[in-house]
Amino acid sequence: MSKIMKYHPFMEEKGASLLAKPIPFFLMIISLLGMGYLASGGIVNGVGIIVMPLVLTYIYFICLNPKIALIGMFILNYFILGFARYVKGIPYGMIIDFHLFLALLVLFFQSFFKDVHWEKAKNPLFVLAIIWFGWIVFQLFNPMATARPLWFQSMRGIGLYMFLIIPLVFILFDKIKDLDRFFKIWAVLAIFASIKGIVQKHIGLDPWEQAWLNGPGSDTHLLFGKLRVFSFFTDAGQFGGSQGHAGVIFSILALNEKKSKKTRLLYAVAGGLALFGMMISGTRGAIAVPIMGFGLYTVLRKNVKVMIAGAILGISVLVFFKYTTIGNGNYTINRMRTAFNPEDKSLQVRLENQRKLKNYMASRPIGTGLGSTTGAAKKYAPGSLAAQVPTDSWYVMIWVEQGIVGLFLHLFILLFIVLKSSYVIFFRLKDPWVKAQMSALVAGIWGIMVASYGNAVLGQLPTGPLVYASMAFLFMAEKFDKEVEKSSECQQL
Repeated sequence: MSKIMKYHPFMEEKGASLLAKPIPFFLMIISLLGMGYLASGGIVNGVGIIVMPLVLTYIYFICLNPKIALIGMFILNYFILGFARYVKGIPYGMIIDFHLFLALLVLFFQSFFKDVHWEKAKNPLFVLAIIWFGWIVFQLFNPMATARPLWFQSMRGIGLYMFLIIPLVFILFDKIKDLDRFFKIWAVLAIFASIKGIVQKHIGLDPWEQAWLNGPGSDTHLLFGKLRVFSFFTDAGQFGGSQGHAGVIFSILALNEKKSKKTRLLYAVAGGLALFGMMISGTRGAIAVPIMGFGLYTVLRKNVKVMIAGAILGISVLVFFKYTTIGNGNYTINRMRTAFNPEDKSLQVRLENQRKLKNYMASRPIGTGLGSTTGAAKKYAPGSLAAQVPTDSWYVMIWVEQGIVGLFLHLFILLFIVLKSSYVIFFRLKDPWVKAQMSALVAGIWGIMVASYGNAVLGQLPTGPLVYASMAFLFMAEKFDKEVEKSSECQQL
């Protein structure tokens, strides 16, 4: 029994054979039997027999090393909601929940046999996550809630993932090599996302994507006969915001990576393709991510020449989009240009909606409850203005669902994280590479924060989990800096 429960990180074993592990070997046999059954014509049962052992094997390895759960979550986070176009009726979001809770459960049982170092999670950031999640739980009892049954569905991206991911990253990803692995996985995912988007734009949609476009996606993703590319995301807004985020991160890393040419090439390709993916998404608000993200990065560099160059570049972008008509014949450029037009009809509609909500919210300081702004809320409160008027913006959604109190708390937490992280980068970090990594993370978060005024991207998959993990890494910046310094000293000896 002790051998089974003993912590056994298979990723670090040398010379270990899969056949030496009886459970995976047994499951492989079942999979082979399933393949035989599939070949004999029982396709549904055959697929089930094949998939289940693979899932059980995956869970088995997570039990050996809970890091796998976190890595798997970040990977599935990119694809999972897009699966709904192909196989319906499955609560895909629960798969993300399962990974996070399983990682915590494994750590709990491991703590009986080894020191898990729970104290790593003792951090001001986790305190903020607890406070925020406590407020989210309070919303379950909000007397003004109009769609209380939707609380569980809504609270996950807004509060639960932040509450779970931050301590897990503190405990499981607390080494600089974990941060490097995180970046590389993210870079590969961002490349795949853009390639998928390019295929959609220049080759076409697959039958399931076309069916979605002909149905619920027709009003928002086919404008003037032009496709707003969505890749394998839920919609073009998420694709554009997420790729803008990745574009900022990996462009900054590519500019600063000096040790490995292969890694620098990976980051350069990821950054360039991600920014291109953002452009073809047709998501106008996403352009705020690189503008604000790179703007903060130039300030964090503490280099006057870089600041001047960044300011010139930023002004040039503004002038190009706002004061010229260059490239209007190109749909992508023309679409992005409308984001700089204050008279844009879409913007005016949003502002009018906010004016309607302002009077409604004057008597609701703690909001109308989580989920009250979703389309499903019409079932529970058909006469509620919150369910009738689109919020569009992430912050408007927070304001309506949680009131001015919730919005203030949310903005305070976000701004504290950005300001605290920027201070540490500016004054405390010594190693140039660690400083570049942290600058990329905080620049990405800042860009997403600003862009979330126009689109509700911050807490959605895949952006939310990546932002919450980034926050945890930022609050370990000084630890990483000391780790690199200590490693350098040891190499010199």
